Amino acid sequence: MAKHRRPGPPNQPSRAVPRIDPDAPLAAYAKRRRPPMDVHRRHRPVHGGAGHLRPDEPRVLEEWDGFAYQVVGTAPDLVGAKEWVNREPDAP
Repeated sequence: MAKHRRPGPPNQPSRAVPRIDPDAPLAAYAKRRRPPMDVHRRHRPVHGGAGHLRPDEPRVLEEWDGFAYQVVGTAPDLVGAKEWVNREPDAP
């Protein structure tokens, strides 16, 4: 039986398992504070459903705060939501 491999370039680490220093005293805490799949910003359709359907409807913008996703605004359509997700966050 063949060995299972992660698809993609062999020189890139897998994103499925976050790399955490086991010697760090707060490693378990830091692991829980990471967003799912390292997605810090996301958008959802206001009325639910699939994100790619009805691209002209408004979207809810959500940002990871260390514990959960918090609503931070709205976008008028899918294009505006994607621009917000891909934009660099403002520096504090």
